[in-house]
Amino acid sequence: MKSVEELLEGYRRFRRGTYSEQAALYRELGEGQSPSFMMIACADSRADPSDIFNAAPGQLFVVRNVANLVPPYQPDGGLHGVSAALEYAVNVLKVEHVVVMGHGGCGGVAASLAGEGTPEIGEFVTPWVRLLKDARDRVVDSGSVNPQFALELEGIESSIENLMSFPFVKRAVEAGELELHGAWFAIKHGELHWRNAKTGRFEVIQP
Repeated sequence: MKSVEELLEGYRRFRRGTYSEQAALYRELGEGQSPSFMMIACADSRADPSDIFNAAPGQLFVVRNVANLVPPYQPDGGLHGVSAALEYAVNVLKVEHVVVMGHGGCGGVAASLAGEGTPEIGEFVTPWVRLLKDARDRVVDSGSVNPQFALELEGIESSIENLMSFPFVKRAVEAGELELHGAWFAIKHGELHWRNAKTGRFEVIQP
């Protein structure tokens, strides 16, 4: 897809196909939404949660950003897009699950590993991926032979930890109303790794 016309032709195919087949569902969704899952995923064009989980419209409340990061709770009056979406999902939509999903070859993770002295990272990306600093330091100190992969997983752990810094998330989890999950998607192989909540290990989901 290279041109606007190709993009619009995609819409026309959607109207003739998917929308036509699910028109009743879309009419119902026009009245409101009640997803059970919130997905916090990377903005990367190759890792779309709706595709990966074969989800129908209305099933996933999705927030995407560089490197699928969740900042810590910071009620400072600033503009916090991820925090606002999280608050809405947990307090208004009453989602039952929040999934942080990373993926292979993440550019945001690569930017973090490159370090802040690299000029091409950018004035907005640099402070954003600084959220990975502690995780990056742990990976570097560990001497991992594959720091990119290690930080992709460690970043998910950091985001789950940051989720628990939000009082309304912590309250919902402790009340048994909300579960937090981690996932990692191998783009090349189409393979999903799911975080085992008991062991903290990422295990391959068999197709």
